[in-house]
Amino acid sequence: MEINMRLLGYVALVVMSVYLIYRRFRPSMKLPPGPRGWPVIGHLHHLGSLPHRSLDRLSKKYGPLMYIELGSVPCIVGSSAEMAREILKTNDVTFASRPRIAAGKYTVYNYSDITWSPYGEHWRLARKICLMELFSAKRLESYEYIRVEEVARMVASVFKSSAAAKPVELREETSSVSNNIISRMVMGKRYLDENGGNKIEPHEFKDMLEELFVLNGVFNIGDYIPALSFLDLQGYVRRMKKLSRRFDVFLEEVLEEHDQRRRSVPDYAPADMVDVLLQQSDDPANNLTRNRVKAFTQDMIAGGTESSATLVEWALSELLKKPVKMAKANEEMDRIVGKERWVQEKDIVEMEYLQGIVKETMRLHPVAPMLVPHLSTQHCKIGGYDIPANTITFVNVWTIGRDETLWEKPEEFRPERFEGSSLDVKGRDYELLPFGSGRRMCPGASLGLKVVQLGLANLLHGFHWRLPANQSPQDLDLTETYGLSTPKAEPLVAMAEPRLPHHLYRFP
Repeated sequence: MEINMRLLGYVALVVMSVYLIYRRFRPSMKLPPGPRGWPVIGHLHHLGSLPHRSLDRLSKKYGPLMYIELGSVPCIVGSSAEMAREILKTNDVTFASRPRIAAGKYTVYNYSDITWSPYGEHWRLARKICLMELFSAKRLESYEYIRVEEVARMVASVFKSSAAAKPVELREETSSVSNNIISRMVMGKRYLDENGGNKIEPHEFKDMLEELFVLNGVFNIGDYIPALSFLDLQGYVRRMKKLSRRFDVFLEEVLEEHDQRRRSVPDYAPADMVDVLLQQSDDPANNLTRNRVKAFTQDMIAGGTESSATLVEWALSELLKKPVKMAKANEEMDRIVGKERWVQEKDIVEMEYLQGIVKETMRLHPVAPMLVPHLSTQHCKIGGYDIPANTITFVNVWTIGRDETLWEKPEEFRPERFEGSSLDVKGRDYELLPFGSGRRMCPGASLGLKVVQLGLANLLHGFHWRLPANQSPQDLDLTETYGLSTPKAEPLVAMAEPRLPHHLYRFP
């Protein structure tokens, strides 16, 4: 016993000595300010049901660059345009990676997609394919007819409801049009048609997409307290695995259909984005495995549907609260387009006020209010503070969009603030970053803008909108729910009345 006690004493002395030497000689770190955390959970208790709002409140106390720990994971939150610039431009390469969280592992083939893949050779290939092949200006232009046809279908559906004096649930309409546009561009056909002959039911396809957006936006405790990950306390990992199996069956069927067409038609030319991906996978140098093709396909389906639908619903909600601004948008369209035809994509470049409505909606209601999280790959300095390697980094664009030093009366919906302004949403102006900036900026931003602008323009041009008789503009609820996208908590329901000659609503 005496020998054991001596041994324990020596071990304790060595451990203490090593600790003191480490404390004495380790590099001093000047971390950003932040609240005091709790043992084990760190600052997780600060995140409510709307984390972007919780972190906004904390940033008002601790400043535009804040250090927090989510469980045992170090994180920083940038909440000003200047901090966003330092993170996404000055230190773009350092923050170009993604954290390895459960969503990326279980829902997109072990980080094989564009969104969650770490910075490296695979991601560079993905970005190249996106910019050069999938979302090039030429390819997007070639799909304009799809956008025109699907917006016409939406207008016809709204007209049918108006003729029957039935209220329109905008989320149903905007989700359907964006989903059909993306499905046709990516996979070659609609997947929300009841009589489309698809192996997957429309409601199941829609449910899968909604579940994907929820699970990619949750704060999963196991990601931040790894010792508890095996317990799956919130049940999210179980849901992710189930969703992954459902998506894999669906995506494998999509790829097999495309493979059969490619084999059966001599000199087959790519007709949609899956064709392009499969063609790229034929080149061994690309190392584009089948799972990676499926992951890219899933990314494009999800990224282009929910976000566009959410933005159009938010824009109409804000305009219904401010009918004068809706009337101003109508006046602009009547002046540029007239009342004898529908708005075309080429018209939108002349519609400064409509573009202002879209920008103002993105400012107040960014689809991803904290963007997709970044990860530092090496030590760097931000705002004079030390940022260690492997720090998860959030950019709170929701807070930046409400910064009183950047925006006059930031809580007001005022599209006029963009009149004569050169501010855009392409990642160059850090006051307005709905799609992010730098290397990890959303590669489908141009497509998203086209879908939102054309859909919103024709809903406004084609109809007078008002709330149901039992609801006033002041009663309209503008609270949101949190996920990878941030839709209205309560779907928008409104009455539509045609404002153009009735013969224009008869589509082929």
